[in-house]
Amino acid sequence: MEFFRIVKVETQSEDIQEVLTLENLESMTNEMIVIDANNESEASIGGIWGEFTLTRNNIRGGLRFALLECPNALTWTITTGFNPDPEAVIIHLTINRQQPKETFIEEIEEFLDDHSNCLQQIFKKQNVNREA
Repeated sequence: MEFFRIVKVETQSEDIQEVLTLENLESMTNEMIVIDANNESEASIGGIWGEFTLTRNNIRGGLRFALLECPNALTWTITTGFNPDPEAVIIHLTINRQQPKETFIEEIEEFLDDHSNCLQQIFKKQNVNREA
């Protein structure tokens, strides 16, 4: 199953990769906390779905995050420069279930809403600082 959010802020893929680090996870979402940052690409996190290893990988246009032990294979990307809106930041989240429980869908929607709001604040602040 797929979920999308379009965040109406302008940024570059390099900025996404530079700013959205595991060290800064708690500024990207209120739904997860870092328990132990193993390195730049992997951290133990806690959140609404339990404790998992979160990986972070650079990809074309941005980043991919994945919860390694998640039974739903939850993963999401944060990119810019591509359709459906090349001028915005796109969050694309997937799980390996076609018909998950309604409560899980609601939790995903809440996570994406929160994540979108946090990213909007981060990149708006970055754009203001860049203009100053």
